[in-house]
Amino acid sequence: MLSAKALRSWSFVHKWTSLISTIFILMLCITGLPLIFEHEIDHWLTDATPHTTAASGLPMANLDEVVAAAKSQAPDKAIMFLGDITDDGFWYVNLADTVAGEGGRTSVTVDYYTAKILDPEARQSGFMSVMLQLHTDMFAGLPGKLFLGFMGLLLLVAIVSGVVLYAPFMRRLRFGEVRRNRTTRLKWLDLHNLLGIITIVWVGTVGATGMINTWADLIISAWRADQMAEMIAPYEGSPAVTNPGSLEQAVRAAQKIEPNMQLGFVAFPGSGLSSPHHYAVFMRGTEPLTSRLLKPVLVDAQTLQVTDNRPLPWYMTALLLSEPLHFGDYGGMPMKILWAVLDIITIILLGSGLYLWLARGRKAPAQEYPAPEQEHAKRIAKIRDNKSAGFITIRQMWQAPTFIAIVTAVGLIAALVGDGWLDVLSWLTLAVPVAVMMRKWGKQ
Repeated sequence: MLSAKALRSWSFVHKWTSLISTIFILMLCITGLPLIFEHEIDHWLTDATPHTTAASGLPMANLDEVVAAAKSQAPDKAIMFLGDITDDGFWYVNLADTVAGEGGRTSVTVDYYTAKILDPEARQSGFMSVMLQLHTDMFAGLPGKLFLGFMGLLLLVAIVSGVVLYAPFMRRLRFGEVRRNRTTRLKWLDLHNLLGIITIVWVGTVGATGMINTWADLIISAWRADQMAEMIAPYEGSPAVTNPGSLEQAVRAAQKIEPNMQLGFVAFPGSGLSSPHHYAVFMRGTEPLTSRLLKPVLVDAQTLQVTDNRPLPWYMTALLLSEPLHFGDYGGMPMKILWAVLDIITIILLGSGLYLWLARGRKAPAQEYPAPEQEHAKRIAKIRDNKSAGFITIRQMWQAPTFIAIVTAVGLIAALVGDGWLDVLSWLTLAVPVAVMMRKWGKQ
């Protein structure tokens, strides 16, 4: 059991880490809500052009034709990247004034099978663009990302301190008990504790992966200075390639080296994820988990021969896995709906914490109901609290929260590593904290 001094210290940590980060985490939760359904909302807000599917029986179009089609829409721009990492069923071609990404940027979508332009300006809707920008960097670039990453760190500290404080505050109450016949602030304190403990794994996972995502630019820069520098060292001092060879042949060379993988995307020579001398062909696996992981294959842009390929280091793998665990874009539509519900629960959790601080100095109304009834309710509540205190042990106190935490962790992982019944397992297990919240919220 915590000493009085330790309790005050942890309370101080929890209060101030929560207060400092709450407004920004609330903003992230609110902007993140539509981003969960980004593709669906963009499809609704924009006129999507139908694309050819595999059912047509057509062979995949030559990638050189895809490049030519994209360039025809923006002849004064350079191609930086080409790929379909999100499995939308068509190619995204990203262009800018220079291959390094300087100047105005645009995207073109091209049909897999016919190499026809689907959308000459494949942009997000204005609403989704604003939501994404607020969520990633608040329109402040790298400083904004790092600031939000620090807010994510404060959130994790608030979660840890909240877990430490859970036992002292709940030692007289059964799990999920809400003292509804007491003051409004006390009722919301019980609800805050309940929401916090049942969502701890989900909120902690989304917060931690969000923090990692804010470091993306730094992580990629570290990879370029480390592994990429080793891979392109033999080309040091060589002139940059200004007229690269066939993209189709470069990708075929990479596929020959990695026959059990599929194309993720290609970074063109001189772009941010390649070298001035290579196509960087990023291959990915075919299973639910491995499809999230990339393996770079460097292909000489003139000879079209593979010069190096190696797995990404652990820190790049952590970055890649943090994306689905942050946005919930795996496991199908049921997973997205559960992700949105848990997001809403987190908004309530944060709002209740803010309310508890704002209402800390208020006194309860002297007469919420007649005095005899008030005194009788207080006596009954006191008897119940004292009675509960005699039955609640440490094991009983943590039994339900531990079970919910384990079940939530299973739900987060299952759909990430497999499809089919593992998707269903994720849906059922992530529904557990939601069901607990609904049952306890609606009780009495």
